[in-house]
Amino acid sequence: MKASRRSFLIASVGIGSSLILAQRVGAAEQLSESDPQALSYGYQTDASKVDKSKYATYQAGQECANCSLYSGKAGAPSGGCVLFGAKEVAAHGWCSAYTNS
Repeated sequence: MKASRRSFLIASVGIGSSLILAQRVGAAEQLSESDPQALSYGYQTDASKVDKSKYATYQAGQECANCSLYSGKAGAPSGGCVLFGAKEVAAHGWCSAYTNS
């Protein structure tokens, strides 16, 4: 069967769209410390820099990677969090909603 120019163009557009979508899905947006939602939880990308006088609940060793709200893969530099939707948090970050229960 001989392929037409039209079927070739349709297939090309479909493949190109799939590649663009796959690229967007793979590159999640990182949560910024200046994001309004991050500010409301006192989010820090580096848990060692948490203001202990402002967040008395913080304890050394607490970080996003060992929080029960974190959904990132073990050893990954960042991952998802229930609180922040599609934005990824730093594995070594921290926020005031930290829980390990």
